[in-house]
Amino acid sequence: MSGEQTYRSESGVSWLTLFTSTGTLICCALPITLVTLGMGAAVVSLTSTFPFLVVLSEHKIWVFIFSAVMLAISAWTLYRPGRACPSDPETGRLCNRAQVWNRRIYWVSVTIWGIGFFAAYLALPLRLWLNP
Repeated sequence: MSGEQTYRSESGVSWLTLFTSTGTLICCALPITLVTLGMGAAVVSLTSTFPFLVVLSEHKIWVFIFSAVMLAISAWTLYRPGRACPSDPETGRLCNRAQVWNRRIYWVSVTIWGIGFFAAYLALPLRLWLNP
């Protein structure tokens, strides 16, 4: 596989990871946040307009598992041992720029996943624990 194809596949994995981790926000964090802010009618409107949100919420454990696996694959492709850019100046420059952007996308994805995980699994137990 040539260097350019490798960088494209790594970028593809990064973008897929961002997409899957954003799914955790859409399925879980957004509805919980809207209801917490007293906007339950907005949640009803969203779920009637986009019925797939109900399916995502019903299967949120699989959404989180799949997105966590994608984050792990993305981390491996970005931080694996022996990863180096080509010695050709132009290709090396492009490789370095792609690595910087892929790492930015990866950490945005991790942050989004963390927010979604907190909203879906930790927010309510924490609230119940703090307000007996």
